[in-house]
Amino acid sequence: MKVSPALFVRQVKQEISKITWPTRSETGMGTVVVIILCLIMAVFLFLVDSIFAGIVRWVMEA
Repeated sequence: MKVSPALFVRQVKQEISKITWPTRSETGMGTVVVIILCLIMAVFLFLVDSIFAGIVRWVMEA
């Protein structure tokens, strides 16, 4: 089924009006959560990498 460009634009405007945009504070809190989780994952991966590097060094020396 083909849709005329005018009808398509009307439908897009209708769908955009249904969107619930986050508030400024929700966006800020989401950003803080993402940054904290990234830092936690970075520390975790650093520790795991250090442990594996130590194990590999120990095996290579033996």
